[in-house]
Amino acid sequence: MTEHPISFERPGADPADPRGALLHTPTQVPGAPAAALPAQARTGETPSTPGTAAPCGKGKEPASPPDTTGTGPEHSQPAAVEAVEPDMPRPRPVPEAVTERPGAEQDGPQGGGEGQERRMGQGLSPGQPTPMRRDGDRLRFVGAATRRIARGIDLDEIVMGLCRATVPTFSDAILVYLRDPLPVGDERPTGPLLLRLRRTDRIPAERDTEGTGFSPALQPEPAELSELDSLGAELCEVRPGSALAEVLRGVRPVFTDAPAAHAALPELLGEGGELLVPAGQRAILAPLRGRRRVIGAALFLRRPERLAFEPDDLLVAAQLATHSALGIDKAVLYGREAYIADELQRTMLPEHLPRPTGVRLASRYLPAAETARVGGDWYDAIPLPGSRVALVVGDVMGHSMTSAAIMGQLRTTAQTLAGLDLPPQEVLHHLDEQAQRLGTDRMATCLYAVYDPVSHRITIANAGHPPPVLLHLGGRAEVLRVPPGAPIGVGGVDFEAVELDAPAGATLLLYTDGLVESRLRDVWTGIEQLREKLAATAQLTGPDHPPPLEALCDEVLDMLGPGDRDDDIALLAARFDGIAPSDVAYWFLEPEDAAPGRARRLARRALARWGLEELSDSVELLVSEVVTNAVRYASRPVTLRLLRTDVLRCEVGDDVPQLPRLRQARATDEGGRGLYLVNRLARRWGATRLSTGKVVWFELSKTAAPN
Repeated sequence: MTEHPISFERPGADPADPRGALLHTPTQVPGAPAAALPAQARTGETPSTPGTAAPCGKGKEPASPPDTTGTGPEHSQPAAVEAVEPDMPRPRPVPEAVTERPGAEQDGPQGGGEGQERRMGQGLSPGQPTPMRRDGDRLRFVGAATRRIARGIDLDEIVMGLCRATVPTFSDAILVYLRDPLPVGDERPTGPLLLRLRRTDRIPAERDTEGTGFSPALQPEPAELSELDSLGAELCEVRPGSALAEVLRGVRPVFTDAPAAHAALPELLGEGGELLVPAGQRAILAPLRGRRRVIGAALFLRRPERLAFEPDDLLVAAQLATHSALGIDKAVLYGREAYIADELQRTMLPEHLPRPTGVRLASRYLPAAETARVGGDWYDAIPLPGSRVALVVGDVMGHSMTSAAIMGQLRTTAQTLAGLDLPPQEVLHHLDEQAQRLGTDRMATCLYAVYDPVSHRITIANAGHPPPVLLHLGGRAEVLRVPPGAPIGVGGVDFEAVELDAPAGATLLLYTDGLVESRLRDVWTGIEQLREKLAATAQLTGPDHPPPLEALCDEVLDMLGPGDRDDDIALLAARFDGIAPSDVAYWFLEPEDAAPGRARRLARRALARWGLEELSDSVELLVSEVVTNAVRYASRPVTLRLLRTDVLRCEVGDDVPQLPRLRQARATDEGGRGLYLVNRLARRWGATRLSTGKVVWFELSKTAAPN
C-alpha cells in the first residue's frame, strides 16, 4: 500500500521510530480559532466554522479571505491559499514547542479552554506522547509498527518489536503474556492454559516529568513505580469458564472498563492488580491469536492524566495483536526447526575425537549463516589396526535436512569401510556406489587419508575435494599435490591414491571449501591465503616448535571475513608425532607348536632393552595365549609387534578372518581361558578384521604392573 502525505501533516514523522519519536498533533497557532482544525481531527465531529476546515483534498473556499500575513490559521487549506497567491509556497506546520512568530502568544487568548488544550495535546508536559487523533496517523503507525514486528526472526525480537513500536507512540506501557509452553505448529497443547509474563515496557522514568508513574486510581497518594513488572503476576492459569477465558475466546480487543474485561484483570494481573490499571478507557486487553489458537494476551495502558483510548484504537490494537501473534507462531516454528537442525548436525559429527598413537587431533565446525544452519560438511578420525588412523573430511552439496541426512549415511558408510581396512581408493569407490544408491543427484566431495605412525607415511585419495595443506616443522606450508578425482555420486570414475612422507612434527590440515571459497574470492585464492596464514602462524612459535593445535585452528578461522560465511566449515588438524623405530619391535613367527615359546623369549628381550622388566611376567603370559590361538588356525606366518609409546601395545596378526569371542569356560573345558586372562590383565584389548585376516591387540600401562 502506497502512503501519500497529507498537506497539513508534518512530513518525515515515523510513529514507530526506535528512539521513541512521538506522533504529535500540530500545535495550534496562538490567536487562531479552534475551528481551524481540520474536520477529520476527530471522527464524527463537524467544524464550528463552515468552510475553514474542509477535509483534505476537497478544496472548499473559506468563508473569509485568507490571512496572507502569516498569522492566520496554520491548517488553512492549500486550495484557498493558491486562489490568492498561486505562486506562493504551500504553508508548512509550525514545529512543536516553537511559536510561529515572536510575541504571538500575546496576540490574544486561546480559542479553547483547558479541555481544548488536552484534546490538542498542549496541556501535556514536554516530552510526553500526544495521542493519535487522525485516521492518517493510525494508518501510518500501523504500517510502521507491523514492519518493525515483521523484522524479528526469533521470539524475543518479535515481542520486543511489539513493545518498542507501541511505547510511547500508542500507549504509555504494555504487558505481553504468552502461553507457557508455546505450542508448536499443529500440536495440541496438554494440561491447563498458563500465561506467563514475557515482557513489559514503559516510558522511561526520566521522561516521566510528573513523577507519578502508574498508580492505583483509588489511592489518594499514589506511589511511584520504578519498574512495570510490579503491575502483573509472573504466571497465571486461565480456568475454563472464567472471565479471562471468555475474553480470550472472544479474540477481539476490548476496553478494560467493560464488565467482562474488568473481571478478567484480577485473574491476569493477580490479586489487587486491577487497582493498578487506570480507570476509564485507558487500558486495552488484546488477545494474541495465532494460526489455530490463542497464544497470549497484550495489555496496553495509558496514564490517568493522558487522553483515553478511542474506539478506533481498538482496530489498531487488533492489527498489532494479529501481526504479533502470527509472527510469534512463525518464530516458534523456526526455533523448533533450528533446534532440530542443530541436534541433527551435532549427532552427525563426532562428539569426541579419538586419541590414536603417534598423532594428535583437533577439529572445528562452524555452521553457515542463521538462515542456512544445516549443512552437509563432516569430518572424522577412525583408529585402524597397526596404530594407524584414518582422517576423513567431506562435503555434501546443498544446505538442507536432506544434505545432513545424506552426510550421516556417508559418514556411517566410511566408518564401516574403514573397519574393513580397505585402501583409501577402495573406500571412495564404495562411497561412490552408496551415493548412487541414495539417488541420482546425491553428490559430495571427500578426502580420505590413512596415516601410519610407524612408517611416517600417509596415503591420500581424493574425490573432488580441495587439497590438504601440510605445515612442516620449520614453518613452511605446502599445498599437497593429490589427484583431484571426481565427486562422489558421479559414478564410473576410478579413484587414485598417492603416498607421501609425513615427517614428525608436521601438521596436516583438512578442510571443506567453506573455509577457502566465498562470493568474494575463488577457491584457489582462498587456498593461497590459507597457506600464507599457516606459515605466518608458524613463525610466531619459531622453527623448532610447532604451534599448538587448538590455537592453530582458531587462527585459521580468523581469516574468515564478514562475507565468508556462505557455507558451513569443517576443519580437521592432525599433528604427526609418529613412533620412533627404536620403540618398535617386529617379528614373523611360523605357525608351529614352538611359536608361543619363541614369542615369549622375543618379548622378554624387547622389554629388557626398553627397561620394562617389571612387565615381563604379564606380557609373556598374554603373548603366549594370543599367539597360541593364532598358530592353531593360521596357514601363513604370524606377525608379532610390540610398540612402546605412552603404553605398551602388543599386536598379533594372522590370516584367519574369524574374530575371537570372549566366553566363560566351563570347569571341564581344557581351553577357552586365553581371552579371559587377556581381559583381566590387559588395560585394553580388541580384535580387528583386515582384508588379509585379523589383528588381536592388547595394551598394558608402563607406570605400574597390572593387578
